[in-house]
Order: sequence, then C-alpha cells, then structure tokens
Amino acid sequence: MIAIIFLKRCKPLLACLLSLGLVSTATGADYRVGASAAIVIEASTGAILFEQNAYEQHPMASTTKIMTALLALEQEDIMTPFVVDSQAIMVEGSSMGLQQGDTATLHALAGGMLTASGNDAANATAVKIGGTIPDFAVIMNARAKEIGMENTSFVTPSGLDDKNHYSTAYDMALLASEAISNPDFLSMCSSKSLKLNYGNPPYDRSLQNHNKLLRYYEPTIGIKTGFTKRAGRCLVSAAEKDGIALIVVTLNCGDDWNIHQTLYEKYFPTVQKEEILCPDTITLPVTGGEKSTVNLISNEELHYIQVKNTPVKVENKQFTINFAYAPIKKGDILGKIVYYIDGEVCGEAPLMAEADVEKSPEPEKSWLDNIQNIFNDWLFKLEEII
Repeated sequence: MIAIIFLKRCKPLLACLLSLGLVSTATGADYRVGASAAIVIEASTGAILFEQNAYEQHPMASTTKIMTALLALEQEDIMTPFVVDSQAIMVEGSSMGLQQGDTATLHALAGGMLTASGNDAANATAVKIGGTIPDFAVIMNARAKEIGMENTSFVTPSGLDDKNHYSTAYDMALLASEAISNPDFLSMCSSKSLKLNYGNPPYDRSLQNHNKLLRYYEPTIGIKTGFTKRAGRCLVSAAEKDGIALIVVTLNCGDDWNIHQTLYEKYFPTVQKEEILCPDTITLPVTGGEKSTVNLISNEELHYIQVKNTPVKVENKQFTINFAYAPIKKGDILGKIVYYIDGEVCGEAPLMAEADVEKSPEPEKSWLDNIQNIFNDWLFKLEEII
C-alpha cells in the first residue's frame, strides 16, 4: 500500500506552507508568462512552485463549472433521472444540447459541463440543487469558503460574465485540488470524450472534451477551459508524472495550451517524491510468551512530496501499549507511528507484530502441587456436603 501523506489540502493552506518552508521557487520577479494571473502548485501539498499576480481578482469564465460540477457530483442522488428545468436551459453560449422536456441525471449534467462546457447543464444543475440560480450561488460560495477560497465570489453557475463573479488563480488552484480528489470528477475531466445518457426519451450520445491539453500533453489529467470576451482565455489544468501531480492555472492567457505545457516542463523537475522509512528496530515487551519481546513493523509505503533543494526535517513518534500478552499473531496491530515534517503532523501508520509469539507452556506441577490440588478438591466437596 502506497500513500502520499504530506499535508493533503491543509487548511489554512498558506500558513502550513510557510511553516514547512514550501515557498515559491519562482515569482513574478524572475520569471513571467503571458497571462494576467498564473500559478503552479503541487496538488497533494499545495506547495506553490510559481505565482504571478495569483491573488488578484479576475473573471474566470467557464472554469466556474469546476465548482458547479463538483457540487453536482457531491449530491447523494447523482444517478436519479429528472426532467431539467425548461427555463434554466434557455441560456446563451456553449451547450450540451439540452431541450425542453429532456430527462437527465446530475451525473450526466456534470459530464456535460466538464466536456462540452454546457451552460445549459450548469443552469439545470443549479436549479435542481438550489431551487433557483441565486440560491445555488449561495451554496457555491459556502463550498468555496470550506475549500479556503477567500477571494472568490460566485454569481453564475456557468461562468457567464457578472461584475460580482470573480476569483483568483490561487483560489482556482485550491478548487482544482479539491475537485480532482473526487473520483467521479477526475474520471470525467480526464476523459477525451464521454458517453452520456439524456434526452426525451434519454439515449446515449458522445461529447468531446474541450480541453485540448488532454491531446497535446500526455501527462494531462484534466480539468477545465473557459472563455468570455471579458475574461479572456482561462485554463485550469492538472498533470501527473511519477506519482506527482501539478496544477496550473492561467487567467486571461492568449497562449494557454503552450504556456501550460511550458510550466509543467519547467516545474515537474523541481519536485520529488521521498519515502518515509520506518525505524529498523521497534520492540515491545511480551508477557507470558516464549520470547520476551516482539519486533514491530509497518508495511505501508509512506511518501511525502518535497520541493527539491528545500530541506525538511522528518521525525516520528511511536505510540504503543506498555506490553503485550502472548500469544501474539504476526500482523497484530499493537500501536502506531506518527510522522512529522518540520514539526507538523503529516501522517501515521499502524505498527504490527513482525512474527508470532507463542504462549509459554505451563510448567509441570510438582508432587507438592498435586497434593495441594487433591486437598483443595476434598475441601470443596466437604463444603458441598455441609
């Protein structure tokens, strides 16, 4: 079993990064890209590898649908068919082709948002979940606060322009990290095309993903494009190499496909995955066993993500019972080991017995013990008679 355990979407994220020394390795002062705002983060840790105006508020167009699709997929009834609201789907812009009277599921609508960038799918989702689009915006903003998106305001579920609809590159990176941790979301946004079932009556159809980076750059695993005249070209993407995932966000970037590829090639080499090794010898006293101690081990492969040339201090503490009674079976959990990176808890693993420890055989009784037992039996019988 392999686990990446280092600060998975810590909140507040920035404070954790500062405490761990995982600061930007490149800033707007020494490297810039052709975008109004941009950021590169490592997905599991949130470590900022590059940022350019990353905390400035900008319109984010259809990358908004990351939030709308995530909320759709977080509902309990995502596979339950329903008739989409006829007024909600009457919206300008990109569409998954919903028509009045069509039946769909939240699962299909999420797919329509993450492939064809359907504004109709976003509005239908909003009305289904929130009752109205304004009420759904309240839900969007509440979820944004949970994620840590402190400089974001959602007004529309689709990303159509509104003066009060905005975010930052940093906030959108946080949203992307949250979204790709949802298996359904990741499966959809990483697919070049999806077969979805909807209509009146519903039937299967295939929708192509607008994210050309899935075709241009092989490590890409998602996630969403966006464009309006006011926002310009917006792109939130994620890519994975050797178990490390990076997220790149650009807002108002005319050459986003190439710039995202360039940023991935520049920053993947700056991050590495390191294994946390369990101490070689951890022993626990044993009572009543053929052996007086048992070795404890952890069979989990634990890793943390580290920015190269950024030293970190890895420590551990072991928590076990004071002693164990025999018999003990190999694999019995007898404690846990907690790992720390620069003083911050980053994960834990169970400590298990490395081998069996049999119970010590009962010592043979002496003739005096046998006489004592006979006498005790006689007293017990006498008491029953009396």
